[in-house]
This record gives sequence, C-alpha cells and structure tokens, in this order.
Amino acid sequence: MTVIDRDTKAGWVPEAEENDEDGTQDMPLSMRLSIADTLTLGNATCGFMAVYFTTTGILIPHLTGSDESGMARHSAATAVILMLMAAVFDLFDGLVARKLRSSPMGAELDNLSDLISFGLAPAYFVLVYGMVADDAHQRVSALAAIVVLLAVVLRLARFSCVTLKDGMFQGMPSPFGALTVVSIVLLELPFVPTLLAIVGVAWLMVSRVEYPKPRGVLAVAMLSWIVAAMGLLVAWAFDAPGGQLLLQTGCALQVVLGAVIPLFATARRVNTFRGNRREARAAQLP
Repeated sequence: MTVIDRDTKAGWVPEAEENDEDGTQDMPLSMRLSIADTLTLGNATCGFMAVYFTTTGILIPHLTGSDESGMARHSAATAVILMLMAAVFDLFDGLVARKLRSSPMGAELDNLSDLISFGLAPAYFVLVYGMVADDAHQRVSALAAIVVLLAVVLRLARFSCVTLKDGMFQGMPSPFGALTVVSIVLLELPFVPTLLAIVGVAWLMVSRVEYPKPRGVLAVAMLSWIVAAMGLLVAWAFDAPGGQLLLQTGCALQVVLGAVIPLFATARRVNTFRGNRREARAAQLP
C-alpha cells in the first residue's frame, strides 16, 4: 500500500513487517517518529514551557503581591523566546520533511504542536496581560485571548482541508500571528489600541489574504529575524542600556510587517484582476 504524506506530497511504500531476534514484531510504521516529527515535538514542548514561565514568573508573583519586576521581565522574555524557538522548530520540521521521509503522523503532529505554541501560548499571554496590566480589563482581555485561540484553531483546521497553490498560505501563518500578538502586548500601548490590534491579527489569521511560505531566501530572512528578536529580548531581560528601546523597536517592526504584508498582497491581487480584465477586453476586440 502506498501512503501519501499530506505535508511533503511524497509517496512511500511500507516495508513488510519483520520479526526481531526475540520473535516480537517491529513497531508499525504509523507509530515510528521521523526526524521531522521529533522537531515538531520540540515545537510543542517550547509552547508548553512558554505557558509555564508566563504562569510562574508573571501571573503567580502578581497574585501573591510580589514586587519583583525583574523576575516578571525575565519570565516574559523567556516565554517569548520559547515561542520564537517553537517557530524555529516549525520552520525546520517542514524543511526536513521535504528532504527526508515523513511519518504518517507528521501533519497531525504539526497541527497539534502549532495549536499549543501559536494558539494556546500567545492567547494565555494575552490573558495574563489583562490580569497584570494596570489599565487592562480582565474580562475583555479574556475575550480577546479566546478570539486569538479560536482564530488559530480555525486557521489550522482550514489548512488541513483546503488545497492552495504551491508556495502560498491563506491567512497569516500562525507562528507569524502569534509573534505579532505578543509584540503588540510588549509594546505596552494603551489598552484599547492593544485590544483592537490583537483582534485585527486574529482576523488576518482567518482571512483569505495570501502569505508566501518561508522557503529559500525568505526562510533565511525569517530565521535571521528570529535570532535578532531573541537578542533584543535578552537585552531587555537583563536591563541592558537601551534594551527597552531596542525591544520596542523590534516589536514595532514586527507589527508593521504584519500590517504591510496584507497591503502588498491585496495590491497584487487587484493588479492581477485588472490585468486579467484588460486581457479579456483585448481578446473581445475584433
């Protein structure tokens, strides 16, 4: 029987089961983890640990009345760095899956891990922000967190069901959306603009705006940006000179990219539509 991997589109034929030296059967191929699957599990682990550091370093000190702002800053930086590491794992598991054979569980593992790292973790970050920020409203922030989580759920479900043209995503990719949401929170804007921007990112994730897949030069650029963002977070966490300004500059750039890419995509679609209309009119002329 030939199995087609949904992510890599590569076919492979399961080998006949053989008995080992003890007479027991080998593990079924459907239960064997590939290298790409291991990277995907690293993605899920980073997402879970981001939730852990957000809870132990930000939420619990706030609830217990601790005034250790440095600990909260370190924990927030650690949580965001873990989300960035999850994005790195997510980038490389796709690259490895295209180069090597992926297991039948690959697509399902990828969606489940993305839900943890880019759905639950950023949504929980927004929820905690609503509980600890001075000008935030807890219930409204909880609603915004739910919107982010459901947007990622819907986006991942649609990704599993809809076939798109090669090299493009429909809607803002969940790693990019998660990092944009977290950047909005770290900018420390007034509550209402923060809330509106978060909801806007959630809408972009379920929209039909096309985003290019990170391959080739774009993948290198994305990896370089993630490494730079980690450096900014470390500088901010250890209160380096200008660390706060550098972090806010990086967060602002992330938000600007999130807003500009849809504009370019929309302009390209409009130009394509107009070009098709001109060709159709030219073809109708005698």
